[in-house]
Amino acid sequence: MRMSRPYTVSDFDFALPPELIAQHPAAERSASRLLDGRAEPPVDRIFRELPDLLNPGDLLVFNNTKVIKARLYGAKSSGGAVEALVERVLPGTREVWAHMRASKSPKAGAVVRFAEAFDAEVLGRCGPDDGLFHLRLSGDPFELLERHGHVPLPPYIEHGDSADDVRRYQTVFAREPGAVAAPTAALHFDEALLARLAERGVGTAHVTLHVGAGTFQPVRVESLADHKMHSEWFQVAPETVDAIARCRAAGGKVTAVGTTTLRALESAALGGTLKAGARETDIFITPGFDFQVVDRLVTNFHLPKSTLMMLVSAFAGYEPVMALYRHAIAQRYRFFSYGDAMLLERRR
Repeated sequence: MRMSRPYTVSDFDFALPPELIAQHPAAERSASRLLDGRAEPPVDRIFRELPDLLNPGDLLVFNNTKVIKARLYGAKSSGGAVEALVERVLPGTREVWAHMRASKSPKAGAVVRFAEAFDAEVLGRCGPDDGLFHLRLSGDPFELLERHGHVPLPPYIEHGDSADDVRRYQTVFAREPGAVAAPTAALHFDEALLARLAERGVGTAHVTLHVGAGTFQPVRVESLADHKMHSEWFQVAPETVDAIARCRAAGGKVTAVGTTTLRALESAALGGTLKAGARETDIFITPGFDFQVVDRLVTNFHLPKSTLMMLVSAFAGYEPVMALYRHAIAQRYRFFSYGDAMLLERRR
């Protein structure tokens, strides 16, 4: 039964036992659990069963963004420690936007030495509400980050990044560098599973959406109308638009792998027609949203009060999603980026 009053942030809260927050990935990518939530009651499965749940002619759409080693540690000229998280590399420049933590924020003109290896000049503040710092690095940002940066593990993962995180906090098909958070639903796919999907006759296509750190932020206002959504860059290629059209024409269903893929596809179809191209999106998907493209969604379990909880509730229905979360907690599913996944059908 649909709620008669407007949704508030508190509607998307839930109590999660801390021990269910996954600190490490499953031993094998496709050995994680999959909660099949397409019907009632839900079915507890293993992720490698996914090909059997799809039909020949269906289409899986992935986000092929690549996580960069966006976390940096350094010091101001005064000696004060600085921690930075690069949010965005500005195309064709040595400049980046970054979150910075320091005992005293550096001012425009200051120089920060990172990793005892390279300098960054502070050009000023930027971004929404001037919450980010605009920096100019002393070399190519992607090269410097790859050499001196750390994997930007989410704030709820309590260990420092390791060689295993370099490999596992990245999809097997990551191609376009620029994300500071992984498209985590896609972390469950390995080469063997992709091969089985192909044998099953399930097609694949890709979008690119560079996931920002805002994906982890809870909504801090009670009214959804008062929340300002973070912006992310995305691109939908013409061949992906064509693949979706062929799938539709043949009677197949489009499955988005992850909320970032769904966000890119639905942003590209806001005018009513899916269009190829690249741009920024600050789309905020809440219950009542009119989906145009995606029929099914593979997604991990999300943070309480987050915009992603609102998105999946818009997609599959508020009451069904909250019931699935209660089931997942009771059955000891593993939550968040390194956790398990669920399969949802769009509620029409």
